[in-house]
Amino acid sequence: MLKTFWGTVKQGKIELLEPSELVEGTQVLITLIPDDESEFWLQASKISLNAVWDNAEDDVYAELLKK
Repeated sequence: MLKTFWGTVKQGKIELLEPSELVEGTQVLITLIPDDESEFWLQASKISLNAVWDNAEDDVYAELLKK
């Protein structure tokens, strides 16, 4: 299963912003997000997430939970 972690580079090492149990030898794929592009990617992903999560069709599930 793929997991995404946010981190920063400090003194040449990547430090995760949240604690995580990573097994020694775990392979990682690192994507660099330049500072001037981070806001763009956050907004781009927000649009996609809103299209999936914020829709009236899902209201039927909330109604089913009430029953």
